Amino acid sequence: MIELLARNWAWVLVRGVFTIIFGAMAVFWPGITLYVLVILFGAYAIVDGITAIVMGARRSRGRGVLIVMGVVGVVAGLIALFWPGISALALLYVIAIWAIISGLVSIVSGFGLSRDAGGRWLFVISGLAGVVLGVLLLANPEEGAVALVVTIGFFAIIWGFFTVFSAVRLRRLDKELDARQDFTDI
Repeated sequence: MIELLARNWAWVLVRGVFTIIFGAMAVFWPGITLYVLVILFGAYAIVDGITAIVMGARRSRGRGVLIVMGVVGVVAGLIALFWPGISALALLYVIAIWAIISGLVSIVSGFGLSRDAGGRWLFVISGLAGVVLGVLLLANPEEGAVALVVTIGFFAIIWGFFTVFSAVRLRRLDKELDARQDFTDI
């Protein structure tokens, strides 16, 4: 798994950058309408899902987890885009369930990495953040749409920075793997 992630570090970086952009928009414009939130979330979930599917398609073993995570993201995004009039409560449930599923997948992926993988704890922490966000949203559905936007924004910024930091570490690991390959080719 770590080799797959290292070889695809640029996709991890793209995912993190899009997450930070989405989060910043949500935090700095908390008064946006529910319709705009639905469109932003839908676009983000589709990009995130496609990224996971591409990473899964490039893998020979264990690709199912990434592909399932990607399909869940794309489906959540399409639901949001095709039914923009969805109620705030329904959107909250979609986002909460998506955050919990994505978080659990990140936790499982983190524990699946070898001890010397380097960024293992980053996957676990980002996954825990996703699960916590999802549970908090489900526990307090009466919170207003602005609170939801700000909460999701902060969550996305934190998750995005962890993802970007992971991509940087994965890039270094990719270079080490290339160096090892060059050494064994001699």
